[in-house]
Amino acid sequence: MLYPDFDPVALDLGFVKIYWYGLMYLMAFLAAYLLANYRAKQLTDWNSQQIEDMIFYGALGVVLGGRLGYMLFYNLPNFLSDPLSIFAIQGGGMSFHGGFLGVLLAMAWFNKKYNKSFFTTMDFVAPLVPLGLGFGRMGNFINGELWGEVTTSPFGMYIQEQGVSRYPTQLYEAFLEGLVLFIILWVFSKRPRPLMSVSALFLVFYGLFRFIIEFVRVPDVQLGYLAFNWLTMGQALSLPMIIFGVYLLNKAYKTA
Repeated sequence: MLYPDFDPVALDLGFVKIYWYGLMYLMAFLAAYLLANYRAKQLTDWNSQQIEDMIFYGALGVVLGGRLGYMLFYNLPNFLSDPLSIFAIQGGGMSFHGGFLGVLLAMAWFNKKYNKSFFTTMDFVAPLVPLGLGFGRMGNFINGELWGEVTTSPFGMYIQEQGVSRYPTQLYEAFLEGLVLFIILWVFSKRPRPLMSVSALFLVFYGLFRFIIEFVRVPDVQLGYLAFNWLTMGQALSLPMIIFGVYLLNKAYKTA
């Protein structure tokens, strides 16, 4: 397969440039909004105003947490030397784990306003997230970032600019963390489930998919491997998600 020569700018209006990366985030929030409204029709304790506020708070959490998380987890020296670099997001540089923590804080703010319990909200939100993750990974693919290792496998993609074939790990993540995870959570949440179980399933499967793909994904050059010549920052941040997810899933069904 040959990597297409993408222009990261989707539309140049002269006075402003619209990047594909930004459009992918817009698609992610739109997908979450449409899915949330569909889910709300099946429930009695969610209304349109709550959905709109939830998406707004969640978007703030994703963008602010994702960017700050990237700078702290993956690019701390550069952030300390140039704090204003946190605003240079047009070329990418977002962290899922930072965005995840940002969303948790945003949902706590949302819950306080509407007097909802934390896991009631998170069980509602969890199935809305994967498609957005998939769009985000497509943005990484268009930007030509977060590639996998060099390979001669037929599953690789030839990158003319680099003169090598690499695993398109952005597409693997878009498929597993986006489409597959969405199907798992959407089908699972179609029936009444114990409180925390949907959130727990998200933690387990996202963490598992991310941990596996990281074995063929090239770590950020400024970090490299953290240990054992294979452990990446993505794996180090995903492992606690798996462990905590299993714990919550067990607790959910024991207390149901």
